[in-house]
Amino acid sequence: MDAADLDRQARTLSGCIPPLLVSRLLERGHSDEVEAQARCGEWFCARAWARLIGDQGRQAQALEALAPYVATGWWPAARTQAELLESWGRAEEAIALTLPYASTGGLPLEYFARLLARQGRTDEAVTRLSAGIEDRLLATALVDIAEGAGRDDDVAALLAARIPDRHRCDSPWCCRGLDPDDAIELLATIRERQGRVDEAIALLRTRSIASVDNRDRLADLLARHGRIEELRAYAVTDHLGHAAQRLAEALEERGDVEGAIAVYRRPDDSQDFRCHGTERLAELLARHGRGGEAVDVMRDLAEAHNGDDWILHTWSNLCLAQGRPEDGLAHLDALASARGGEEEWDLYWIRLPLIAARDGVDAAVARARSHPEGATSYAAPHIAELLADAGRTGEAVAVLAQHAPANSRELAGHLIDLGRVNDAVLLLQQRDSEPVSPVWTGSLFNDPPF
Repeated sequence: MDAADLDRQARTLSGCIPPLLVSRLLERGHSDEVEAQARCGEWFCARAWARLIGDQGRQAQALEALAPYVATGWWPAARTQAELLESWGRAEEAIALTLPYASTGGLPLEYFARLLARQGRTDEAVTRLSAGIEDRLLATALVDIAEGAGRDDDVAALLAARIPDRHRCDSPWCCRGLDPDDAIELLATIRERQGRVDEAIALLRTRSIASVDNRDRLADLLARHGRIEELRAYAVTDHLGHAAQRLAEALEERGDVEGAIAVYRRPDDSQDFRCHGTERLAELLARHGRGGEAVDVMRDLAEAHNGDDWILHTWSNLCLAQGRPEDGLAHLDALASARGGEEEWDLYWIRLPLIAARDGVDAAVARARSHPEGATSYAAPHIAELLADAGRTGEAVAVLAQHAPANSRELAGHLIDLGRVNDAVLLLQQRDSEPVSPVWTGSLFNDPPF
C-alpha cells in the first residue's frame, strides 16, 4: 500500500471497490467482506468500515483500520481519521494530526483552518488563511470563518485590495490567484451579512462574469431579501436566463404559480433560455398537478428541436412520470421514421423504458436486441437495467457478463445482489494497464494536458 496507489483508487475508481458498491455490500449484510477488504488495501472499504465501527463505539478498532493508510502520508486518509477524532470529542488529536499537512496549503489548510474555527480558535484560523488569500478556496473559507471571529472588516479590507479600479478579467486565465470577480463576490457576502445590502448589490453589479455554475449571485441576493421588482428588472437584462429562473423560483416560493409560469413563457431572444426555461416550465407545471400541460409544453419543445437528445430524455421521463408512455413513443417513432427508420443507439435506447411501461419488459428487451447495436457492450447496461428493474437480476447478470470487464461496475452490483460477493470483488479488482502520462512542456495549448 502506498499513497500513489491510494490516489489512483480515489481518482479513477478502477481496480478497486468503489464507494457505491461498498455501500451496497453493507446494505446487503456483507460487512465481513468490507472488513476483510479494508485490511487488504481497499481504501473505500477501510473508510466505510472505520466510520461504521466508530459509530458503534469501537474507536480503537476504527483507528487501527485506518492506521496503514494514514501511515502512507496520504491526505484523504489523514482527513478521514481527523473527522472521526473530532466527532468523538478528540479535536486536539485531530488538530495535531492535520497540522503537518496544513503547511502544503490548499485543501489540507482549508480543512485545518475550519477545524480550528470549530474549536474556538478562530483568530488563529483567520491568520493562517489570510496568508493564502490568493487561493479562492482559502479565501472562501476565510470569509466563512471571519464572521465568527469578528474579523469581517479585516477580511473585507484584504478583499478590497484585490479589486482594481478599472480592470476586469475577460477569461479564467487573465489574473493569477484570486481574480477580481471572485473577490467582489466574497466581499459582497461580507457586506450582506453586515446588513449593508445595497452595497452588496452595487458590488455584484460591477462583475464582468455574472453567473457561476448556472446560478446568478446577484439574483440570489435580490431573492433572499424579497426585492422582487428589482429582480424582475434584472431578469430582463440577463441574457443567460439565470436571473429569470431565480425570479420564477421566488414567485413559486411565494405561492404565485401563475407569475412563475409567466416568467418562463416570456418572449426572449436567448435560445438557451427558451430551451432550458421551457424544461423548467414543464417541471413547474408537473409539480403543481398540471401534468397534461407539462407534456404539451415539452412536446412542443421536442418538435422545435428535432433530435436533441437531452430534450428527448426530459420528454420521455415526463411521459413516464405522467403515465403516458404512448405519447413519448409516438414522438420517438415519428422522429425515427423521418430519418428513414434508422436511429443510433444513443437515441434509440431512450424508448426502452417507455416500451416496458406500455408493453412489458420482454417487449422492450426484444426491441433492444433487434437493434443493430443491441449486442454491443454499451447497449448491455440498458438491457440489464430493464431486467433488473423487473426483478430478473440473474438475467441482467447474464447480459452484462458477455461484455465483462467493459461493464464491470454494473455487473458487480448485480452479483452482490445475488450474493456472489467473491465474484464481484474479483471483477472489480481487475486492473487495466495504465498508460504512461505524457510530460507536458507547456509550449502550446494543444500540447498535453490540453
